Amino acid sequence: MRLLRSTDLALRVLMRLAVAGESRPTTREVAADMDVPYTHAAKVVAELQHQGLVDARRGRGGGLSLSAKGRTASVGGVVRAFEGDGDVVDCEGGASPCPLSSACRLRGALRRAQEAFYASLDPLTVADMVAAPTGPLLLEIGRAS
Repeated sequence: MRLLRSTDLALRVLMRLAVAGESRPTTREVAADMDVPYTHAAKVVAELQHQGLVDARRGRGGGLSLSAKGRTASVGGVVRAFEGDGDVVDCEGGASPCPLSSACRLRGALRRAQEAFYASLDPLTVADMVAAPTGPLLLEIGRAS
């Protein structure tokens, strides 16, 4: 299974903010730290804010911070929110639906594999993901830019 770029970026933004301490980086600074286009980062940050995981303030003294909910957020929950709960394969879509869809066992097996993937991420929190050695490395990335 391959994550969408927005899902990957959302997780990295949450991790970056988890180690920010009292500093409040801007979306532009986070985009530069993560080496992604500002517009892409802005969309992801807006969605994280909508989910209540990130607090964003504009203007002088503004910036981004991780909310309490964001710090304890389940990585599996974040991935589900960004990936959606659609099937791994699209058996019904397109111009020609799969002729095996009414008797296919693969679709169910792939669904179970997808749920196992999410379930393995559910116990992990954003705070877990920034434990050493990751957190200190994230701090270095922020200083290097």
